[in-house]
Amino acid sequence: MPEYKAPQRDIKFVMQELLNCEQHYQNLGYEDASLDMVDAILSEAGKFSEQVVAPLNQSGDAEGCHWNDGVVTTPKGFKEAYQQYVEGGWPTLAQSVEFGGQGLPHSLNTAITEMFSSANHSFAMYPGLSHGALATIEAHGSEEQKQMFMPKLVEGNWTGTMCLTEPHCGTDLGMLRTKAELNDDGSYSLTGTKIFISAGEHDLSDNIVHIVIARIPGSPEGSRGISLFIVPKYNVNEDGSIADRNAVSCGSIEHKMGINANATCVINFDGAKGYLIGEINRGLNCMFTFMNAARLGVAYEGVAAAEAAFQGALTYAKDRLQMRSLSGVKNPDGPADKIIVHPDVRRMLLTQKSIAEGGRALVSYLAQLVDIMHAEKDEKKKAAADTKLALLTPIAKAFLTELGFECTSHGVQVFGGHGFIKEWGMEQLMRDTKISCLYEGTTGIQALDLLARKILGSKGEILKPFGAEVTAFCVENSDNEAMQEFIQPIMNFGRDLQKMTETLGMKAMQNPDEIGAASVDYLMYSGYLTLAYFWAKMAKVAQQKLAASDEDKAFYQAKIKTARFYMQRILPRAAGHAACVENGASAMMALDEDEFSF
Repeated sequence: MPEYKAPQRDIKFVMQELLNCEQHYQNLGYEDASLDMVDAILSEAGKFSEQVVAPLNQSGDAEGCHWNDGVVTTPKGFKEAYQQYVEGGWPTLAQSVEFGGQGLPHSLNTAITEMFSSANHSFAMYPGLSHGALATIEAHGSEEQKQMFMPKLVEGNWTGTMCLTEPHCGTDLGMLRTKAELNDDGSYSLTGTKIFISAGEHDLSDNIVHIVIARIPGSPEGSRGISLFIVPKYNVNEDGSIADRNAVSCGSIEHKMGINANATCVINFDGAKGYLIGEINRGLNCMFTFMNAARLGVAYEGVAAAEAAFQGALTYAKDRLQMRSLSGVKNPDGPADKIIVHPDVRRMLLTQKSIAEGGRALVSYLAQLVDIMHAEKDEKKKAAADTKLALLTPIAKAFLTELGFECTSHGVQVFGGHGFIKEWGMEQLMRDTKISCLYEGTTGIQALDLLARKILGSKGEILKPFGAEVTAFCVENSDNEAMQEFIQPIMNFGRDLQKMTETLGMKAMQNPDEIGAASVDYLMYSGYLTLAYFWAKMAKVAQQKLAASDEDKAFYQAKIKTARFYMQRILPRAAGHAACVENGASAMMALDEDEFSF
């Protein structure tokens, strides 16, 4: 299996040169986040991901997790690696100083999250959901709850989960059956079963804090009657120490397509003691804090998968000899040329490279918006950041995971028959990555959220802040001849998106199925256009750097050439999605149910 190397140069390009993180951190009062500090942290994270996390990826997949009478054991080496993760202070990085965190920016933690996920998707998931649990408790929990749970979660000795799905319901959470009955001491007794709970039971941490949705008897049916609870695996004493075992158990672990080294659990609550977070029947509102954090985390997974697939495919393509180049012999001393000379292999490699690097720019931008939400004092700036996040989160989650999965498929394809063989690692990447298109809301759910709830629900208002940013960039560079090949496609596709949105709004008033029929194509179109904007911005930075100096010339030239590839070979895909939207719902809805047969 190819060795993973943390893409330090490109991560620093995005953070420091494209997004000017130094000024961004200064503006928000992150005084400790100097460039020297950022570089040092990134360097250490790279070493940890390469030397500790990555070597467990293939062995963890082969061994998987073990379940025995409710006890889950992680694969060999995982427990020791997690202890090193905790001892290194990685869980505390972007957490509140008040609860033992280092108080560094969320966007810095994002870059580290990508490295860990590229190195070992399964391992990265164990601490990954703790961030959402922390954000939920910090935003909606009582002061007593924060003091009880946050310090241990922050330091990583406890981990967190999100417990939503039940055997009879997936995304339709209003159908849940888990009930929560009030106890005399003000706590609640929860009874029910949750499934697909990532890291729901394991041997890495001393306690697991479940964030659980349930219905209190007498509450309204449907989503309006959902409340949110903290339910620990072990009960907690007033001083924060662990008490007796709570009535929470792992009924089984799933045998899955991928992420085999992460325990995906059936969790049973048999009168388990829990604590209400926020107000009764407002659980989904509180839960969105967790879900939005998780959706951004999954978007990072798409980027991480594209990067890992690109690294593996590139290493192989530079070594594998196969056929002669169509344009003449390139390796006269060998029996054949390296496959990297062949245009179709180039197509796949450049697709991986353009998605990994473009996606990295997008998620890093979103992470800076999260920084603003956490630390900005100007309410107008916070509101603008919140609107952009609301728009771009479903795009990033769905688009980057779909394209990340495509990139892993290209990884298998570049290897040819060897890609289908386990020892090379490419098929594991593909298996592991597919889940990212599914959990925290499938692509279809994200698309409906984007088009129905956010864009049409706001009558297009949600598009304005980010749209104004993109327009301003295009206008600013309208007289720059070197930028026209990047600016013109954005302007053209942007005008078409505006017309498409208006037309869909009119169609939806006549037939609501038009929204569902168009939503995924609309989201993918938006994703391709959004990434085009970030590629144009990266091309401009690269042009400026080349004009100023010959330093790192090859890196910046590659940026411009990859931007050109994206504009010419990837962005045109959006036109196909636009055609599908224009053709409407009629062909999709024409068959009666009984006409679907085999």
